[in-house]
Amino acid sequence: MSTTARARHVFGRIRWYVREFTGESAYDRYVAHARGCDPDAEVMSRRAFERSRTDAREADPREGFRCC
Repeated sequence: MSTTARARHVFGRIRWYVREFTGESAYDRYVAHARGCDPDAEVMSRRAFERSRTDAREADPREGFRCC
């Protein structure tokens, strides 16, 4: 494996980890799941999806108190 290929591989793994850790890949998984279950179903926009996630997280008392 060349140095460039190795660096590209390492960068790809780091990018995957960061996306999973921050939750950025959750929308991609949601779209894949929604389209897999019903290809004709309307899929939420990324903005609506993130708003839904935030609302659910803030409504859950196990997440802790958030004042602002």
